[in-house]
Amino acid sequence: MTRRVGLYPGTFDPITLGHADIIRRGAKLVDRLIIGVTTNPSKNPMFSTEERFAMVEREVAGLGLDNVDVVGFNALLVKFAQQQGASVIIRGLRAVADFEYEYQMAGMNQQLDDDIETVFLMADVSLQPIASKLVKEIALYGGDITPFVSQPVCEDVVARVDKIGRKGDF
Repeated sequence: MTRRVGLYPGTFDPITLGHADIIRRGAKLVDRLIIGVTTNPSKNPMFSTEERFAMVEREVAGLGLDNVDVVGFNALLVKFAQQQGASVIIRGLRAVADFEYEYQMAGMNQQLDDDIETVFLMADVSLQPIASKLVKEIALYGGDITPFVSQPVCEDVVARVDKIGRKGDF
């Protein structure tokens, strides 16, 4: 019997409770779930690839899932999925805006390899507003990010903000 391998790619800058929700639920759908930590310079990352990789590994270890691995990559998603033997790409959705972008990406990926399916998972309703970009913005302006990330990730983000400096009037 062939094992079903899934791939959940992202920049995870930082990893949020919404990401953790998708990881937990995605791990139930496949025999092995690979969390692909990638680069995306257009997103202006707060953390280096190595820091994000370590953060994701720590968070995944805390979930207690034995079928999840964290792998870094800097390649075309479909090529990376093929290399990992993934037949499913898992993407989390929060809102209609996410769907439009993800729908286009899924269509392009299907054109590149129609043997790899994209599966969309809706984030838990309580977690749908959470976005890494907003978490970083809230932190940079001195807001409380504890409802959106785990305590260790919160400490990582606060330490980084302390290092680079807060913005705005506070």
